Amino acid sequence: MKQILAEIITIGDEILIGQIIDSNSAWMGEKLNTHGVKVHRISSISDSKEAICATLDKSIEEVDLILITGGLGPTKDDLTKHCLSEYFQMPLERDEATYQKLAQFFEAKNIPFNDLNKGQALLPSGCTILENALGTAQGMLFQKDGKLIISMPGVPYEMKYLMENEVLPKLTNYFELPAIFHRTILTVGVPESELAVRIQAWEEQLPKHIKLAYLPSYGRVRLRLSAFGNSITQIKEEVLAQEQKLLGYIEKEVFGYGNISLEEALGDMLTQHNKTIATAESCTGGNIASTLVSVSGSSNYFKGSIVAYHNSAKERLLGVKKDTLHSYGAVSEETVKQMAENVREKLGADIGVASSGIAGPNGGTKEKPVGTVWLAVSDGNTTVTKCLNLSSNRDVNIKRTTIHAMNMVRKHLKD
Repeated sequence: MKQILAEIITIGDEILIGQIIDSNSAWMGEKLNTHGVKVHRISSISDSKEAICATLDKSIEEVDLILITGGLGPTKDDLTKHCLSEYFQMPLERDEATYQKLAQFFEAKNIPFNDLNKGQALLPSGCTILENALGTAQGMLFQKDGKLIISMPGVPYEMKYLMENEVLPKLTNYFELPAIFHRTILTVGVPESELAVRIQAWEEQLPKHIKLAYLPSYGRVRLRLSAFGNSITQIKEEVLAQEQKLLGYIEKEVFGYGNISLEEALGDMLTQHNKTIATAESCTGGNIASTLVSVSGSSNYFKGSIVAYHNSAKERLLGVKKDTLHSYGAVSEETVKQMAENVREKLGADIGVASSGIAGPNGGTKEKPVGTVWLAVSDGNTTVTKCLNLSSNRDVNIKRTTIHAMNMVRKHLKD
C-alpha cells in the first residue's frame, strides 16, 4: 500500500515575524498521523501571490495531500482565496448558500452586512465547499493531477472543526489509507541516551512496519511504537507483543501509557495503596505540592505542604534540629531526612517528601555547587534519600527536582 504524504502550509506574515506561534501545524500533524498520513513537510509562507503559487507548484510535485491554513479573512491582506482562484483557473462566484448563511449570521449579531463581509461568499467556481459552522470563511477543496489541496481558516478552533468534521472523514474518499496503531510507553528517571543503549537489542529486532520514536522531556522519555499495515487487529497484536518484550528491559522505569502524566499516575498509585502524602519543600518552593494538586481528586491523598525556605522556618515549622543545620547545612542528607520525617508526622500523612538544594544560578560553593539537591521520602519505617547533581538553570532544576521527587515516591510504592 502506497504511503500517503502530506504537506501543511501556514500562510501569514504574523507567523514569520513571531507575532503568533503556529500551533495549527502540530495539531494537524498529530491528527494526520493517527489516520495513516505521513507529514512530509511543514511550511510557513508570507501573504503573497508569489509565495503561495511557488509553494503549491513544489508541493503538488512531491506530496499527495496539501493542507493550507490562513489568509481567508475579508480584508485586502487576505490573499489565499484569490490566489487559489487564479491558480486553479476557477473564477470567484457568489455561492448563494454561503451568502444566505452570512446574511443571517450578521443579522443575528446586529452587525452591518457590508461589502467586505459579502465578499466571503465569493468562492472559486468548481471547488468543493467545506462548510465552516464556526466562522465566516468556508473551507475549500481542490483536485489537481490526482492530488488533494484543502484550504482552511487559520483561526485554530475553526480549522479544528473543519478537520474533524469535513477533512478527515473525507480522506478515505480520495486515498487508500493503511491501518495504523500507536502505543506510547511512558518512562521516568532514565535519560534518553541510556534508555537507547539499554533497549538497543530489542529495537534492532523490530520488524520494518513497526517504528519507534523517542520523545524526551524533563526527566521523562515517551517511547512511541507505531505500526502500519492492512489489518488493525493484526498490527495491534504485534505492537502489544513487542511491548511485552520491551518491558523486560525497562519495566521498573515505566510509569504509564498514553497521555497520562506522572502526577496522575502517582495519584492513582496512592489511591490504590490507600496512602496519603505531604511535602516539605525548600528549593522547589511548593512546586512538588503544586504539581500533585494539579490532578483532580488529589484531596483524597494529599494532606498538605510546608514550604520552609529559610533555616529559621525549617527549625520552627518542621522541627529540623539547629545542630543539624549548623553541622551539615540546609542542603544535606541529614536535613532532608528530618524534613521528610517531621512533615509526615506533623500533617498526619503516610508518606513525607522533602527537598532542599541550590537551585541557582547563584549560591553554590565548591563543596555544594549550584544544582546540588537532596531529596528524602519517609514512610515512618524507612527514609530513603537521594542526591541530585543538576544544572545551573533555576527553572530546569526546580522542574527536574519535582520529577525526581515524584518518581522516588512512585518507586517506593511500587517496591
